[in-house]
Amino acid sequence: MQLTYWLEHAWLGTHVEPGVALTVTDERITEVRTGVGAPPPGATVLRGLTLPGLANAHSHAFHRALRGTVQVGTGTFWTWREIMYGVAQQLTPDSYFDLARAVYAEMALAGITAVGEFHYLHHQQDGTPYDNPNAMGEALIAAAAAAGIRITLLDTMYLHGGLGRDGHKPLTGPQVRFGDGSAERWYERWSQLKGGGHAVIGAALHSVRAVSAAADGYAAFARWTDGVPTHIHLSEQPAENEACLAAYGRTPARLLADAGFWKPTATAVHATHLTGEDIGLLGRSGSTVCMCPTTERDLADGIGPAPRLKAAGSPLSLGSDSHAVIDLFEEARAMELNERLRTRARGHWTAAQLLRAASEDGHASLGRPDAGRLEQGALADFTTIALDSVRTAGPVPRLGAETAVFAATGADVTHTVVGGRQIVRDGHHLLVEDVPAALTAAIAAARA
Repeated sequence: MQLTYWLEHAWLGTHVEPGVALTVTDERITEVRTGVGAPPPGATVLRGLTLPGLANAHSHAFHRALRGTVQVGTGTFWTWREIMYGVAQQLTPDSYFDLARAVYAEMALAGITAVGEFHYLHHQQDGTPYDNPNAMGEALIAAAAAAGIRITLLDTMYLHGGLGRDGHKPLTGPQVRFGDGSAERWYERWSQLKGGGHAVIGAALHSVRAVSAAADGYAAFARWTDGVPTHIHLSEQPAENEACLAAYGRTPARLLADAGFWKPTATAVHATHLTGEDIGLLGRSGSTVCMCPTTERDLADGIGPAPRLKAAGSPLSLGSDSHAVIDLFEEARAMELNERLRTRARGHWTAAQLLRAASEDGHASLGRPDAGRLEQGALADFTTIALDSVRTAGPVPRLGAETAVFAATGADVTHTVVGGRQIVRDGHHLLVEDVPAALTAAIAAARA
């Protein structure tokens, strides 16, 4: 099936081009014509600025149920985690499908066409596998399809409840449903997952707190998952680094490097508290670093060394993680603005570089190097923002990249297209009729 879209203004990676016609055949862009002053006959017209579809490279869908609730009172990452565990304990495959479908629909409304779901909620509440051991992961894959977006399921190995000076601790309480018992059992279950179409099957180690180097074998994980996207929470908290140094005499980044984990298909999430050596290890390996600024500030985690990582050679991607907000424009903006606060200087990234982190480099970290660009051969995934809202009105269209990054929000998204198919039209999701109602119902069930 062949479709034509006429874009009033389009971001082509280096500049805004007015009057662009895209031909889409079998989910891919097969022709890009510039200088098309009027919509061709039969073309779907997208007014405003069209960008490549955004990639949310780090998501925990069930954390969406925490929004607002965890803002009561004070605390730390560790007190927040206890509240999160309470929600994790309640979910079933059916209720997780409902919640994830609503969350992914919210993402589509914000211009996100692909999500990296860091998934560790594997088993029943007491740790017993479901009859289908991948029931929870398959619910997430089905939820993404129902919401019309692509998913990379980062099925996660999570074997221990923490890392102390005396070694790793057993899983307890709500954590027991995260674990498979051993690395081999995780691999056996993971090997049964099937991708294709809208779904890529990736893999993750939760963290050095949850997987040990000796008994569980980072090196074995690296061999098993060679060639697929692999992610890990890295150095999110100083306590993680201190425990790793006490147990292994090495930082988490060095421990993983010695096991062969870092490579261009690997992504470190957060990477907030790194040494200079850590930064060099990541950069030289070509590993991506996924920054989640809205979650990192919400949890008071700190500001990661993003400019130094970029200079060392690491591509940067962006994620909404705990979904304090779901807005990749805000994540991109925050990465720059956080640096301005820390350094009291402006201009650490151009708007073009920040848009690339939110799109092309994010898609690549999720195993889709053919997405995130408006060019021939790329997946026909794109999103359009209004240039006449109260936030975006005023700048000339050629400054569309700057307008998108430094002024727009997800509320300015008018259209989202995945594989040439309209998922959001005029600000309305076409597959999930009432997204706020779906969120309300699913969150109430998750917190029951």
